[in-house]
Amino acid sequence: MKKNIHPEYHTISVVMTNGEKFETKSTFGKEGDTINLDIDPFSHPAWTGSGQKLVDTAGQISKFNKRYNIKG
Repeated sequence: MKKNIHPEYHTISVVMTNGEKFETKSTFGKEGDTINLDIDPFSHPAWTGSGQKLVDTAGQISKFNKRYNIKG
């Protein structure tokens, strides 16, 4: 490796949404820093399979349903 061009690689703590903590190596922050996650496998619908809903900000779903005469 070339000297003085790579970020420092050190140990940090990661706190999941349920309070679970673990340590990992990262280039984030400095030695001993903590990352508090907002989204992780305990809270995101992609992993939990719950809370899925469509956000229809521009009425696109309604237009599609009307065009193809879908009741819903």
